[in-house]
Amino acid sequence: MSGRAPIVVLISADPRVSHRANEAMRIGLGISAGDNEVILVLRGPGVHLLDADTDDLVDGEDVAKFRETLKGLGIPFHIEAGAAPADPDWNADGHEVIPLPRESLVDLIRRGRRCLVF
Repeated sequence: MSGRAPIVVLISADPRVSHRANEAMRIGLGISAGDNEVILVLRGPGVHLLDADTDDLVDGEDVAKFRETLKGLGIPFHIEAGAAPADPDWNADGHEVIPLPRESLVDLIRRGRRCLVF
């Protein structure tokens, strides 16, 4: 990485009803391909990007591919503590998820060189 502040991608769009969440994840993946650290933050309904059943997601096939690539690159998802759905199938693929208190998420976003909000 370049040593510069990270680029934060904040995803709160609901992937069950909008393609915006998938596009945000795709953009985050693209940013990581360069000399940039990227931090992915899932908020609100955005946490459904990690739902096991991608058939229920808009662009579900692409979501599954992008998730697998991000997992392979070791890029975790940050979520607000307590925001994970109770569904036992949520995050069935075992992606690294970092739960943080709201204040820590705010600090994470402030640290970013850029913040893209979806």
